[in-house]
Amino acid sequence: MDTSFQSLDQVRASALDMAVRFGPKMVVAILILCAGYMVGRWLGRVLERLLVRLNLEAPVRSLLVRIAQICVLAIFAIMALQNLGIELLPLIAGLGVAGAGVALAMQGILGNIVAGLSIIFTRPFHVGDYISIAKEEGEVLDISLFTTTLGHTDLSRVVIPNRKIVGEILHNYGKIRRPNISVGISYRTDVDTALNLIADILSTNHRILKDPAPTVGVSRLSESSITIGIGPWVKVPDYDDAISEVNKAILELFAARNIALAVPQYEVRMLGGAAE
Repeated sequence: MDTSFQSLDQVRASALDMAVRFGPKMVVAILILCAGYMVGRWLGRVLERLLVRLNLEAPVRSLLVRIAQICVLAIFAIMALQNLGIELLPLIAGLGVAGAGVALAMQGILGNIVAGLSIIFTRPFHVGDYISIAKEEGEVLDISLFTTTLGHTDLSRVVIPNRKIVGEILHNYGKIRRPNISVGISYRTDVDTALNLIADILSTNHRILKDPAPTVGVSRLSESSITIGIGPWVKVPDYDDAISEVNKAILELFAARNIALAVPQYEVRMLGGAAE
């Protein structure tokens, strides 16, 4: 029984001794970490305002602010560890060995991060642009370190790993697109009248941009029709609606003005009672 009490007293004495020796250092270390967190937040807000003035995009601003906050917190963490008397050199060496193993196991993720940094800083496209790459196309909704998200007009989304983008041929349409609309008219139709009517339709449609100006002209002469090519410029979200509205307006106006649309014509000759 006396031995048990002696062991308990020794544990209490050891705990009290450690509390006296390391307690103040632990409190100081916690205060250093709290100070680092507050300094990091303050620096992040200051840096955010500075980057907004430089007209950098939101993904770039977010990345730089996060890196700055992590660096500040890391500096204060080192100060806290030094205050506790921890040797940092062996710790750094151990982290280096562990980091090498993690890097080998996460090559795909690290490749996405490097590619994401390349996209963010070289800026081959921006949020809101319409791009085509890797057999996918859509409006850029988000650019992150790991992925780029494209949006389609059917409200679906395509998430592309950044390493699939860097090094590929990229077609950037920007924030406006030009739909290629065509309509076939009969050779008996007055071409100038048809062109003027189409120009009027484009000028009255609120989705069609005035600058760049739309193009209207004869694009092809086929055996049974004259093909009129129509190239209006529209904003990316208006692409499908503009095509539908222009086609509908052409159909209604041509019908009202008795302008005949071209229809396929076939000539069948009967020889000896059999059709060729």
